[in-house]
Amino acid sequence: MSEQLTLQDYVAQAAAKVEGALREAVPALWDVPPKLREAMDYSLRAGGKRLRPVLVMAAAEAVRGQEKDAEASLSIACAIELVHTYSLIHDDLPAMDDDDFRRGKPTNHKVFGEAMAILAGDALLTHAFYLVTEGQKHGIDPGVLLSVSSDLARYAGAAGMVGGQAADIMGEQGLTSASELEYIHLHKTSDLIVFSVTAGAKVGGADGKQLDALALYGRNLGLAFQIQDDILDLIGDEAKLGKKTKSDVEQGKVTYPYLIGLDESRSLVEKLTLGAKEAVREAGLASPSRLLGIADYLMRRDH
Repeated sequence: MSEQLTLQDYVAQAAAKVEGALREAVPALWDVPPKLREAMDYSLRAGGKRLRPVLVMAAAEAVRGQEKDAEASLSIACAIELVHTYSLIHDDLPAMDDDDFRRGKPTNHKVFGEAMAILAGDALLTHAFYLVTEGQKHGIDPGVLLSVSSDLARYAGAAGMVGGQAADIMGEQGLTSASELEYIHLHKTSDLIVFSVTAGAKVGGADGKQLDALALYGRNLGLAFQIQDDILDLIGDEAKLGKKTKSDVEQGKVTYPYLIGLDESRSLVEKLTLGAKEAVREAGLASPSRLLGIADYLMRRDH
């Protein structure tokens, strides 16, 4: 995409490409029970920022400055959105956060029932790995796709996002430590963002030093993103967020604003964002501007 685009236009155009690809992510000819397909599509097409797939594409293009690398990474970009969507479906279940609304719409289990919601999440997660393999049709080296698949299993699984969710559930039974809260945020949120930027960078041909720098970028960006979510849960606009605010307070969850205060939380978001941008600058990328801009964009967001 043209470097002359504003960041907002770039994000919108990249997200639109992802939306189009997601509509065809599950082949129409596959014999999927209609209700299951409907439940999968309901959450997958519910909108959202599409942050993770946009980061995949932005990182792919950033390494060598070639738009063709972003295009090649599109199926991987869709894969991480399927994983993220499955996690939201399951996170909203009564056994987890018990939420009634997501992105301004009734949550999946409120529409399709708990059993079908669980199955829709299961199907999205497993199909994500199929989409990674589809990268071969865009000329991605099979060795890169194997590495990306391995990363996806790690960052989405017990040592990553699922581990963070488990720690979050256990924490609700008496979490008080800032280090424990950081662990939850790093794994529940940051790990999928780390995956997104490093997967895209691998498609773009990044070397080990660049991957390490981008992993730090993703770590800091994800932690800042989640702290900003904690802040918005307290002071955000429900109409913009598409979900109820102050839910963390009502559920007795310990958050960064609860532990260190609102002003200090805002300062920490800024500090983490600056650290993320510094990591990108040190990575020696051909075209780092989009990744730098996304960091600022997320810090200033109100939804």
